[in-house]
Amino acid sequence: MKIPQNIILSRTDSIGDVVLSLPLAKVLKSHFPEMKIAFMGRSYTQPIIESCIYVDEFINLNDFLKREVLICKKKPEAILHVFPVSAIAKRAKQLYIPLRIGTTNRLYHWTTCNELIRLSRKKSDLHEAQLNLKLLETFGIEKEFSLTEIGNLFGLEKLQKISPALLTIIKPNKYNLILHPKSQGSAREWGLDNFIALINLLDTNKFNIIISGTAKERELIQPIFDAVGDKVTDICGLMTLSEFISFIHHCDGLVANSTGPLHIAAALGKDAIGIYPPMRPIHPGRWAPLGPKAQVFVQHKECNDCKGNDQACKCIMDMPPKLIYRALEEAQEQKSKASI
Repeated sequence: MKIPQNIILSRTDSIGDVVLSLPLAKVLKSHFPEMKIAFMGRSYTQPIIESCIYVDEFINLNDFLKREVLICKKKPEAILHVFPVSAIAKRAKQLYIPLRIGTTNRLYHWTTCNELIRLSRKKSDLHEAQLNLKLLETFGIEKEFSLTEIGNLFGLEKLQKISPALLTIIKPNKYNLILHPKSQGSAREWGLDNFIALINLLDTNKFNIIISGTAKERELIQPIFDAVGDKVTDICGLMTLSEFISFIHHCDGLVANSTGPLHIAAALGKDAIGIYPPMRPIHPGRWAPLGPKAQVFVQHKECNDCKGNDQACKCIMDMPPKLIYRALEEAQEQKSKASI
């Protein structure tokens, strides 16, 4: 097969999903250094994509669906449907993109793609990032990547310079810790009471505790501020995503449910501590944050009591704050030793 000069990686869902797809760009660049890589996503994930040193161009999904797009001023020669969407697959065929790669388990790919890979995510025991890399078999890349390897393939290095105002929030003599309690409904949550308990365990002489969230989540997080007062700094809704990525880069650690900020922190090499439910398919085996200092906390049990409904997940809420506290104490000690 002739290797295309450029390719579109299509992943048009949420922030965490996009982060876990970025290693595709690194692996392609490693094998084909001259290949130009475009990453197609929604406008709100653009800052993540443009932070990756292995991506040459961002393509907005709406632009792709409405008009012809170029990759570094040339017509696309290939598209890889990392996240399958029927309208995107049909549009790629309409645009006569020569190589269109999809999976066999999407019926519409049989009529819209000309290269099919046998891959089922639903029952797989592989991590999402490992499943993404399986899609490179078309290019003869059949290596089994370990999670440790993938944790070093993100390339989030093109970061916006942090403003002086935001920089004043960072305390160099303390462990700068972001707590991200909410998930915009995308994940099972540990609960505000647990975050409050964690804050009360932490020594504010050692920890600079920062609470993050969207502007809409600010009201939902209010009970934390009522309970802990001036032990924390509120940054909810204060930053664009580009600014928040840079802010995370300047901090030491982040604690969250299975959310985009958790995956960003892990990819940036921070102490990313994720709290997960033991329920397939949203368990950490599939969606754990990947990075050199990422950790996951999950109950070691089989639990599906809240599957298919919106009730609170007892299994994740029963995770003791003291376990997270101990992990953070250890991380803080490591930072202190490194600074001596």
